[in-house]
Amino acid sequence: MRSFIAGAFRNKAAVWLCIVLVLGMGIISYLKLPMEFMPEADNPQVTITAIGPGYDAASMEALVTKPIQEATSAIKGKTASFASSGDSYSQVNLSFDAKTNMKQARADVERAVAAVSMPERVAAPYIIQLNTSMIPISWVTLTFDDKVTAAKREEAEKEVLESFKSLDGVGSAQLSGRPQPSISITPDTASLAEKGVPVQALYGVLQGRTSSASIGESLLDGSAVNLNVASGLHDLETLRKLPVAPGVVLGDVAKVEEKTDSDSVSRLDGKDAMVLVITKAAGANAVAVGKGVDETVERLNKELPGAQLKVLMSTSEQVVHSVNSMLREVLLGALFATLVILVFMRNIRATLVTIVSIPLSLGLTLYLLDLSGVSLNILTLGGVAVAVGRLVDDSIVVIENIFRRLKRESFSIALVIDATREVSTAITASTLTTVAVFLPMGLLRGSLQDFLLPFALTVTYSLLSSLLVALTVIPILSAGLFRGVQMTEHEPSRRFQRFLDWNLQRKWLPLTISVLLLAGSIAAYVVMPKGAIDSSDASNLNVTLKFKADATQEQVLSQGTKLETYLKGLTEKNWLYTSSGGNAEVAQTGAVASRTEVTYLLELKKGTDAEVLSQTVKKQAASYPDAELNVQTASMMSSGGGSQVFIDVTGPDLASVSGAADKVMASIKPIKDVLKVESNQQELKPVYTLQVDATRAKAGDLAQQLQGMLNPVPIGKLTQEDGRQVPIMLQPALKPQKAADLDGLIVLTDKGPQPVSAVAKWVKEEKPAMYYLKDGKPYVRITVSAEPSHLSVVGKDISAAVTGLELPEGVKAHVGGASADMMQDFSDIGMIALISIGIVYLIMVLTFKTLRAPLAILFTLPLAAIGAVLGLIVTGVTPDFTAMFGALMLIGIVVTNAIVLIDRVKQNEEHMTIREALLEAAGTRMRPILMTAIATVCAMLPLVFGSSESGSIVSQSLAIVVIGGLVVATVLTLIIVPCIYEVLFFRKSARQRREAAAEAGRTRTAAAGNAPGTGV
Repeated sequence: MRSFIAGAFRNKAAVWLCIVLVLGMGIISYLKLPMEFMPEADNPQVTITAIGPGYDAASMEALVTKPIQEATSAIKGKTASFASSGDSYSQVNLSFDAKTNMKQARADVERAVAAVSMPERVAAPYIIQLNTSMIPISWVTLTFDDKVTAAKREEAEKEVLESFKSLDGVGSAQLSGRPQPSISITPDTASLAEKGVPVQALYGVLQGRTSSASIGESLLDGSAVNLNVASGLHDLETLRKLPVAPGVVLGDVAKVEEKTDSDSVSRLDGKDAMVLVITKAAGANAVAVGKGVDETVERLNKELPGAQLKVLMSTSEQVVHSVNSMLREVLLGALFATLVILVFMRNIRATLVTIVSIPLSLGLTLYLLDLSGVSLNILTLGGVAVAVGRLVDDSIVVIENIFRRLKRESFSIALVIDATREVSTAITASTLTTVAVFLPMGLLRGSLQDFLLPFALTVTYSLLSSLLVALTVIPILSAGLFRGVQMTEHEPSRRFQRFLDWNLQRKWLPLTISVLLLAGSIAAYVVMPKGAIDSSDASNLNVTLKFKADATQEQVLSQGTKLETYLKGLTEKNWLYTSSGGNAEVAQTGAVASRTEVTYLLELKKGTDAEVLSQTVKKQAASYPDAELNVQTASMMSSGGGSQVFIDVTGPDLASVSGAADKVMASIKPIKDVLKVESNQQELKPVYTLQVDATRAKAGDLAQQLQGMLNPVPIGKLTQEDGRQVPIMLQPALKPQKAADLDGLIVLTDKGPQPVSAVAKWVKEEKPAMYYLKDGKPYVRITVSAEPSHLSVVGKDISAAVTGLELPEGVKAHVGGASADMMQDFSDIGMIALISIGIVYLIMVLTFKTLRAPLAILFTLPLAAIGAVLGLIVTGVTPDFTAMFGALMLIGIVVTNAIVLIDRVKQNEEHMTIREALLEAAGTRMRPILMTAIATVCAMLPLVFGSSESGSIVSQSLAIVVIGGLVVATVLTLIIVPCIYEVLFFRKSARQRREAAAEAGRTRTAAAGNAPGTGV
């Protein structure tokens, strides 16, 4: 190491050039690095969604859901399959092992689903595999003034889409909520009867009129030509004039008009609105794309008369906020660290030399992140915020040792090199142990590894950069600034050395106290409730109005509009977005909305108390007795479900599963801190089934006839002048108003037209509005909303309650959700912690070339645990995953102080006894140990008092764990580690003390013999 440090002095010009290059490359890399909210990570799940208008839930399950589940049952890496079937839709969610290649998994699913034959009117399923890069960068709404014509609207829609798709960095732009035009043909039953035209004649009115065909090849005018026949409909008037019977045209017996789809609702502040969802391309800068979107919105608002575009939400704004927030915390942390150094060193030059390591380390870190292809996101910025206090630690130890030596010795380059060499082993080992904590990240589960890897790389690059700066730049700057400077000598703290000596003489007392404190901390942690990460800043309000499954569309829209009017009147909101129902455009994103549910999203004004407002809105529930009103506060990026426990009840049949689910729900409701218990199988819907007498009619024929009588049927398409094709829908001729009307329906049988009651019987049943399958078997999911801070306790109580139930044969209940995920995450972190401790111990053994000295250093870890738990208790913060991650970081941080101490002890042992070496090392190293610890603590204070970013692991609980653990470990390290060290070397230490006592006795005897009056 000496030659490496001396080499830097021999090439000072190169070092100065490297300093300039590092700062320059850091600035360039910062400007060049892509900014995004989250690092790219795959969600190990594939969603398959199919839309089938007119099919009930049972039919969708039998004809679509089950065939898809069977086709995908053997997909490699699949761990579970969850399916839901409702009226007109089917959705299958395939879960995969965390380490599965999700691109390959999606391709396998696509091939499997392509082989499934879909029934009539069911479109090809949409297959989605979500990735964090698919998180929309912006949500933009498009509204029009009432006076804008349909043609102008369509023209504006095209221009809007093209404008956003052509933006640099935009991956996709999808417009949903567009009115879906169709041509409606409504039969007039009276006119049909008067003119003697059967309604069946209308089904074939377009047959052969909108087709094209090739009729061969011919030789005309000496050239070979192709001959085709083509026909098409281009306007409503032509459609009305089509003959349906001799002397009768379509317009005589039916109403022909253009309509727009009214099944779905999309409104902004009460006006019909379309939503443009924009995602960025891989590797694009989120901030740049967001800025481009804002500029395009501003331009289009000026260029498109009657159209209004509005950016509802933008993740690019969140990225900018995150960058600014983290930069502020980094700067505050650097400022605090600088003040700590100044207070301890009381020398401006020494302070300036030390803080140089921060910009140099950050510059090199940014350059290495750029080389590694890592983006600038909340996790990399969090890594910088956590590491900033640690960046000066190595430099503090180096500069303090140089500073101390210069107070006793005259200045020389050799002294600076030797002073740096003295501590080089200690700071190298301490830095490597901190870095080693992040090596086992590769053992984490897929998406968790993807999230933590950028954080780990940032901290690793930062610490290794700070070590390089401490061993090269700091000595050179010290040699330049301290040359010819007179310094007063710093004496080790004699008072502390006497206190330590007292403890070493009674070492079992401090050790016993430490063991008792550790036992108390473990007990406190065990009984302490563990919670889910709760980083919501409550900037939004999510309101849902859910009606019963048999509610009519008119009732849903009427009551939904009433609540919308109330919410529009709230002065605390910036805007209100209302949506209900769904269509194929929405299904392409994997989302399926219920037609009996209306959702409202409100963005709140700054300073609004979201919780108070939510309670105010909840009071409106009394105005909607036929619906359930749910109100939740959320942040822009929160996904919800972070404090929910799921119990999946599976079995051979739905009846036994439903009965078991009722027992499970009854056992859970009394549990403390359970806020809400609900099931996906609570609602039943009336279903009328026609049971056909097989001797009188064919069920297939009746089904086809009744389907056409009671549902809109597509019979063709009309091609408009601009080339756009509009579907032509034949509306049902009959609309039964009462159950008795069903018996009077006339159907064609082998004996001619007959009432349906003559050949079949209608049977009314109450059936589920939704059907759910888990791995092909019926299941009921029970969702338990729990108090986030008591999630672990609630999860254990639920597991105990469910385990104690006697369920029917073949029925099983599996507890999962947030509590299970949290326990798995805790288990993963625990495994990494054990491996990290092993790696740290190995590094220290290689450094000190002995097994016992590193063992003494490892005793700082239980001391840190005492402080971490104490910090959580004092602040009242619930331990969550980020707190556990902070504990993992402590493994690498707290051992650094003990390494610096023991390294000095080992040097002293060459010419001192163990007791003397311990006392001298503790007195000498106390100042740098306190300086590094306080600098790290102060640098993390902004994280304690600041607000954590949604989705970031750098949170208040992480900072509290690190600060609490570091403070207690630092104080106790100076006392407990020397005691442990002397215990581990007790034979050698006892022998040295006996020899020292004997030598002292001989010295006293000799002195007494030489005293006056003792001679003969």
